[in-house]
Amino acid sequence: MSGYYRERPYVSIASPNYLHDAHIRFALRGGAHAICEKPLVLNPWNLDALAEIQREHGKQIYNILQLRLHPAIIELRERVQQELAADPGKVYDLDLTYLTSRGRWYFISWKGDESKSGGVATNIGVHFFDMLSWIFGPVRDSQVHLRQEDAVAGFLHLAHARVRWFLSVNAAYLPDEAKAKGQRTYRAITVDGGAFEFSEGFTELHTAAYRHILDGPGFPLEEARPSIEIVHAIREARPLGMQGDYHPKVLSFKF
Repeated sequence: MSGYYRERPYVSIASPNYLHDAHIRFALRGGAHAICEKPLVLNPWNLDALAEIQREHGKQIYNILQLRLHPAIIELRERVQQELAADPGKVYDLDLTYLTSRGRWYFISWKGDESKSGGVATNIGVHFFDMLSWIFGPVRDSQVHLRQEDAVAGFLHLAHARVRWFLSVNAAYLPDEAKAKGQRTYRAITVDGGAFEFSEGFTELHTAAYRHILDGPGFPLEEARPSIEIVHAIREARPLGMQGDYHPKVLSFKF
């Protein structure tokens, strides 16, 4: 290890979600910078308290926001910025669908306890919500149409995007084409009706995220706020059912 890194100790935190706040505090009080996996914390007010501790101890808290380092996502953001420069009022229409199958263990572990994990939207969706707000701007409105133990769906109105989204950990909801191929994970994003391809390029993203922190500048504490506020609002919202602009997957559920 180089002298630079010996002089700048880091603690990497990959504990259960509900312990992140306490472990970040422990790292800073011990004189180290904290690198924390998603979600940084479960609630927006935890960010305020951590910001105060960060100032008190003179150490930094960094997020792992690896989707911001994905080449295809960087390219999409640059394209959107160019188009918005020419048409500042442009609003895109997106569908986000993400399913990553989990077994029964998921629901009897801390991940299945919403008070400890934040629920499905937090567990598997927080990176996508960070990516969307990073590209398309802050939230104007958020609605939840479906929220249950293994799936959640809603509508997110950002400054420059209308997003219908669906997230699930249940293999039963995988598209037929994914099931036919034996796939356990399915991710898809459409932008104005066209498929956005980003299925490759995930292998080294965590390595890139840590390098981005160690070599600078990294993603500091406040970068987590938009996505933490989004998933907290989803958790607190009353599901609307089949009202408004809902994701097509919602049609598969009975209300």
